[in-house]
Formats: sequence, C-alpha cells, structure tokens
Amino acid sequence: MNRKFTVTDIVLMALLAAANGVLTYYLAFINKTLTAVGGPILTSTITGLYMLYGLLAIYIIRKPGAAMITYFIGAAIQILTGIAYGAPSALIAAACYAAFVELVFALFRYARWDAFAVSLAALCAVPLWFLCAAYLYGYLEWGLPILLAAFVVRCLSGIALGGLAAKWLGDRLAAAGLLRFFPAGEGGQGRDAAP
Repeated sequence: MNRKFTVTDIVLMALLAAANGVLTYYLAFINKTLTAVGGPILTSTITGLYMLYGLLAIYIIRKPGAAMITYFIGAAIQILTGIAYGAPSALIAAACYAAFVELVFALFRYARWDAFAVSLAALCAVPLWFLCAAYLYGYLEWGLPILLAAFVVRCLSGIALGGLAAKWLGDRLAAAGLLRFFPAGEGGQGRDAAP
C-alpha cells in the first residue's frame, strides 16, 4: 500500500476539518445548553460528533496519519474561527483523539476497517480527553457517580456518533460512487494493496 498522501487525500482532510469547524461552532451552543440542563452527563451525549471527522478521514483514506492531520487541521480552523472553548482546548482534544485513533489502527496495521475496528478506535479516543475535559470544564465538582455515568455516556456516544457513524457515512459515500479515488471506495481493499 502506498502510504504517501495524495493531493486528493489532503483536500478531503481539509474539507472534513472545515466541515467540522462549522459544525463545532453550532455544537458549542448545543453543548453549553446541554451542560446547563443536565451537567456532564447530558453534554456527553454528543461527544462522538466532535470526533467524527477524523474517524471519517482515516476510514476513507486508510493511511497512517490521516486522523492526526485531520484533527489538527480541524483544531486550527476552530481556533481561527474563534472556538468558544479556547485554543488550548481545541489542540488538546485533537491530540487526545488523534493519538488513540491512530494507535488502534496501527495495531491493526491499517488493514482492518470493519465496525469493530472503527468502534474500538472511537472508544479508545474517549478516556484521555474525558480526563482533560473533566479538569478543564470543572466536571470534577460533580462527584464520582456523575463522572462515571458521564464517562459511560461518552464512551457510548463515541462508539455510536463517532465510530459507527463514520463507518456508515463512509460506506454510504462509497456506495454512491463518491469515493472511487480512495481505498474505502474500492471494496475495502485499497488500490495500493498488494495482490
């Protein structure tokens, strides 16, 4: 498999990151409302949406570094557009998500793209950012039972709205013929895979 990024790969990563920048702008308002109404548990229900774009990038492109680059481009766009949570938050979230998404796919040698692999990557991306968010946003004041419940909800959201949603979207785009220049659009084998 050719592991170098093509211009098409880079354009897709930038487009997904830009779409996330727009989505994050609106999610910030929803997130603040959910936090005000239901604290860290209710706001945890949309965690997977924040990580979706990097998971979708790596699912479609299937090359090492695709998630990392996409997450950091996304963080840069969020910072430039004035993210409500601040620049450090955007960068730390990108680093937390990227590290574990890339690690899981590296363990699979960037060769396994089923629902289990994508869900596991999303699940593993949750804990480190949860710890950082709990500290940054004052969730520690809510007490251990609420934090544990919020953690479980974040894990489920990560799997459903992050991992499984990325796979579902990627498969729909491939079925529509929109990913023919990417490995995800070639029956999961990748055009650069060895025979």
